[in-house]
Amino acid sequence: MSTPDHVLVVDDDPDIRTLVGRLLEKNGFRVSKVADGKGLRQLLEKSQPDLIVLDLMLPDEDGLVLCRNLRSRSNIPVIILSARGEDMDRIIGLEMGADDYLGKPFHPRELLARVKSVLRRARSLPGDTQEEDANTTYRFAGWVLDVPTRQLYSPKSKKIFLSGGEFSLLRVFLNHPNRVLSRDQLLDFSHGREIEPFDRTIDMQVSRLRRRLGDDPKKPALIKTVRSSGYVLAVRVERGGEQHHVADDSSPVD
Repeated sequence: MSTPDHVLVVDDDPDIRTLVGRLLEKNGFRVSKVADGKGLRQLLEKSQPDLIVLDLMLPDEDGLVLCRNLRSRSNIPVIILSARGEDMDRIIGLEMGADDYLGKPFHPRELLARVKSVLRRARSLPGDTQEEDANTTYRFAGWVLDVPTRQLYSPKSKKIFLSGGEFSLLRVFLNHPNRVLSRDQLLDFSHGREIEPFDRTIDMQVSRLRRRLGDDPKKPALIKTVRSSGYVLAVRVERGGEQHHVADDSSPVD
């Protein structure tokens, strides 16, 4: 029998903790519940959950700061819960490394769907990637992505932690180097269509991925914006001995 996925719920509202905990346990998840950032850190010292549901409005620490700090040292998927449901708050949450964002009040079944989707996304191959990709190591512009361990290494051999969404998006680019990919294609390949994201999801994830890669947002050298078309990874990629060549400089790239 397979071990159930472990979800950590971080929320200072006992009613929310109880509601979410019962919902997830009823659907086969193992659940831990804490009320604040201190409780989060204490639990992470003992075990590593498969996913964290994190409230932004905690009594001791800002949830966005917790999310950013968590992402700097871990790949654990994070779903943010917040009563602040404006687009800018969603964008900031994604920029801090969250994999998804759900405003309060929320329908319990929607949260369940998002938990399942984020876990599936974190573990699955991009939409059109072959199974052999699961054991691949990519090299590009001095960077190395080791797919089996889900680790990204900088040209200086520094380990860079990626969120599940960033990891999937980077793999899509690496499997299609020097090919212009539309936002719809990037959504299909990296996320699927289980949940319709808001308009700027891909733009925000590309922005985050550029920062992880140290790519200047004003003059990106790796992931370039193609006017009215989408994005392109404009470098040579080595994969299992294969090499892909740099795109033609005549492309209308910003």
